[in-house]
Amino acid sequence: MRKKIVAGNWKMNNTLEQGVDLAKEVVQLAKKELPGDVTLVLVPPYIHLSAIKEVLKGSEQVFLSAQNCHQEDSGAYTGEISVPMLKSVGTQYVVLGHSERREYFSENNAQLASKVDAVLHHGLIPIFCCGESLETREHGDPYAFVKQQITESLFHLDKESMRKIVVAYEPIWAIGTGKTATSDQAQYMHATIRGHLADQYGADLAAEISILYGGSCKPSNAEELFSCEDVDGGLIGGASLKARDFLDIATSY
Repeated sequence: MRKKIVAGNWKMNNTLEQGVDLAKEVVQLAKKELPGDVTLVLVPPYIHLSAIKEVLKGSEQVFLSAQNCHQEDSGAYTGEISVPMLKSVGTQYVVLGHSERREYFSENNAQLASKVDAVLHHGLIPIFCCGESLETREHGDPYAFVKQQITESLFHLDKESMRKIVVAYEPIWAIGTGKTATSDQAQYMHATIRGHLADQYGADLAAEISILYGGSCKPSNAEELFSCEDVDGGLIGGASLKARDFLDIATSY
């Protein structure tokens, strides 16, 4: 059975004190309300990781993720952070290829393939993001575009490595815009992604991979989105900055 995962990407928000308080509130609510088959992942800024790992001690359903990493283990890369560094503070997941990283920092599919390898090499779990812009959605082929992202960044992996990947589909046109893909649009893209994985690795493996939806998911639409056959959870942005909203999303299955 595929994991149900709800990950909260805090992006560049919250001071350390605010982040610790938010994590504590999430953990408290999760203990009371979170179904046993749902995994929560907190994705705070780097400076929060060590402190929030302490908050998560003893919590069996809430895990820690970084927002990005460098592909090299060490070196003269001022301002970057490596996977061994992230692992040393208790990080278990790493988000890779978020649309903001692709757009603002020019990350490409080949670079992301190297980052995927680095994360897997050190035993962490990549949350690999893919998705199309409004221009591609309206005037191009969004399905071919997303499949190419996956092909160029993931299809060098063997089956055992691929089983460890979590995919997050982000319709870029629905991030921070208030627009949301309809449940039919989300399901069709998620089914396309799973079909593409099945073509490369077989239907059995594709059926094991969790595919999250990441585009303005909130308490009011989470239940409809999560009811889709191939939507296994969400990569949540703004709504994850409020513990109550985040848990309301996580309990929408």
